[in-house]
Amino acid sequence: MRILLAGASGFLGTRLADRLTADGHQITRLVRRPPRTPDERQWNPSAGQLDPATVAEADAVVNLAGAGVGDKRWNDDYRRLIRTSRVDSTTTLATTVAGLPADDRPRVLLNSSAVGWYGNTGDRAVEEDAPAGEGFLADVCRVWEAATRPAEDAGVRVVRLRTGLPLHRDGGLLKPQLLPFKLGIAGRLGSGRQWLPWISMEDWLDATRFLLDHDEISGPVNVVGPNPVTNAEFTRELARQLHRPAIVPIPALALKVVLGGFAHEALTSTRVLPTVLTRANYPYHHPTLPKALTAALNPTP
Repeated sequence: MRILLAGASGFLGTRLADRLTADGHQITRLVRRPPRTPDERQWNPSAGQLDPATVAEADAVVNLAGAGVGDKRWNDDYRRLIRTSRVDSTTTLATTVAGLPADDRPRVLLNSSAVGWYGNTGDRAVEEDAPAGEGFLADVCRVWEAATRPAEDAGVRVVRLRTGLPLHRDGGLLKPQLLPFKLGIAGRLGSGRQWLPWISMEDWLDATRFLLDHDEISGPVNVVGPNPVTNAEFTRELARQLHRPAIVPIPALALKVVLGGFAHEALTSTRVLPTVLTRANYPYHHPTLPKALTAALNPTP
C-alpha cells in the first residue's frame, strides 16, 4: 500500500515506518519543515494546511502525531501543547480526507488515541465500548477521537488506536526506569495497586499492520496486551529480569514534585482489555509481561 504517515519521527512512528517499508509498503512522511527527501511532504497542522493531492495519493493514512505525554514536566503551556498537537493534526487529516472526491479518498485512517480515554478505572476491567472517563487525558482523548469524525462521515474506515504502554528499552515507559533499577534505587509508584495496560513493541507494530489489513474492523481498538498487571507486579518482574532489587517505593508526593501534573496520570489505574483484537484472533507474540519485558530488554536489530 501507499501509506501517508504523520508522526514518523516519533518513538512509535520511526519503528512503524521501518517495519512497513520492510514489508514492501511505500511510505510518505508528513513533516513540518521543508522536505529533505523524495518521500517527505510538508504540512502545517496548526494552521490546517495540507495539500489534498498528498492525501489523494495514499491508500491509507496513519496519524501518530502529538507531543510526548511523558517527555516534559507538565505546566499549563505543555498541557495545551499535548491537546492542540493531537487535535490539530487529526482535524487537518480528517477534513482533508473528507474533502476529496470519493474515488480519491484513502481506504482507511488509523488515528492514534490512548487508553487515557478511560480515566481511572480502579480494579474494573474495561473494553472498547466503555465511556470516556474523567481527567485531563480522558478529556484530550475525547476531543482527539471526535476530530476523526469528518473522515468517518465521508465513508472512510476509521480506526482509533487506544494505545497502552509500549515496552522498549529505548523509550516509552521503560527507558526512564532502567537506570534507577540498575542502581537499585527503584520501586513501585505510590501504592503499586494501579493497573498498567502494557504491550510489547513487536505486538504494537504487528497489531497496527493487522488493523491496516482488516477492513471489517473500525472504531476504537485497545492496542494493549491481553494480560494487564499492576504497577507492583510490573516492578517485581522488571527487577527480576534486571537482577536488581526494587525495594524503594516512590511516594505519590515525590512524584508530584518531580512530574507536576503528570503525576496524577502516572498513578492512575487503567485496567484495559483488547477485546476487539482478541475477537479478531490477533496472534500475540508476547501475551504475558515476562515475555514482553524479555523482548523489550533484548530487542532484535
